[in-house]
Amino acid sequence: MKKVAIALLIMAAVASGGRVLAQPSEDSVRDFFSQFVAAQNAHDATKVKSMLWSSPQVLFFSRGLEIRGTEAVAARFSEYYQGTWQVEPDMSKFHVALISDHVAQILVPIVFTRGLPGAEPQSSSFLISQTLVRDSDGWKLASIMPIANTQFKQ
Repeated sequence: MKKVAIALLIMAAVASGGRVLAQPSEDSVRDFFSQFVAAQNAHDATKVKSMLWSSPQVLFFSRGLEIRGTEAVAARFSEYYQGTWQVEPDMSKFHVALISDHVAQILVPIVFTRGLPGAEPQSSSFLISQTLVRDSDGWKLASIMPIANTQFKQ
C-alpha cells in the first residue's frame, strides 16, 4: 500500500511538470482577485496581462461585446487605462465557488468609476463574474463578465 501511494505521488509530480499543486483555497482566490484589482487601479497593463489565462479562449464579455484571446483582452484593458478607470469591489459580498482543484468562480459587486480621456468620470455598479483556472504558475483569469444587476436576491 505504501508503494502504491508513493507511485501515485510520483505520477502526480510528473503529470504537473514536477510540481505538486497544493489544494486550492478561497483565500488564495481572494488574494489573486485583490492583486488583479490593485493592478487595474494602478493601470498596470503588463501585470493585468500576466494574470490572464494564456489561451485564445480567454473571454471578456461586456456591453454585448465578446472579446476573446489574451492579447485582445489585454488590449481592451489598456484602452480603458487611457482615461479614468477605477474599480472598488465590495469584498464583504465576495463569493468563491471552488469548482475543482483547477477552476474557481468568483462573484462580487463592484463600483466602476470610468471615463474617456478628458471626459467627466461616471460611477456605476456591476456584479462581476469571473472564472479562474489554476496551473503550476497559480490562478489566471479565464473569463470576466460584468452584470448590470448588482443585487443578490434571497
